[in-house]
Amino acid sequence: MRHLLIALLLMNSLTCLADEAKPIKEANFPTQLKDGSQTLQRKGQIVLTYLWADVYAAALFAPANVSPRDAFEQLRDLRLELFYLRDLDHSDITTASATILKRQHSPATLRTLEAGLKKLQGSFANIQRGDRYALDYDPARGLNLERNGQVIFTSTDKALAKAYLGIWLAPEGLPEPLRQTLLAQTP
Repeated sequence: MRHLLIALLLMNSLTCLADEAKPIKEANFPTQLKDGSQTLQRKGQIVLTYLWADVYAAALFAPANVSPRDAFEQLRDLRLELFYLRDLDHSDITTASATILKRQHSPATLRTLEAGLKKLQGSFANIQRGDRYALDYDPARGLNLERNGQVIFTSTDKALAKAYLGIWLAPEGLPEPLRQTLLAQTP
């Protein structure tokens, strides 16, 4: 039941714009950050809220001269950072992400990603309030998953990077208004 609740949370979240300022301030996302030799600019930020409870704040970073949508679609330098506002179990996160991935991809595609997805999802721990996770993609290095500033997973598989970042950035992942705001494309 708990897994279903988390899956529903990610699929059918309600935004609560009036209360968004406090969690965004708490997350304290920088306006830009240095990623190797590249400076990335914060493009969009959101708060995922479910039933009046803030779950996480998220910010998307890309090079200043590249739209976040292009950075995602072309797999250019890109960083998605999540600041958790609630404790969550590892199994809730992996179940919710698997639910979204099944909605976004064919069974054949998921079979080709299966080994990488298992390793990536296995690197998550139970999430504590205040934890900061980041998906950081660099075309020369691939995808890093970070927990509180420490790299806990790395992959050079471009399809895996695109699929996992797509949970937040591709259609049928986040609720559309949140996705558009994160991509700095507010409708």
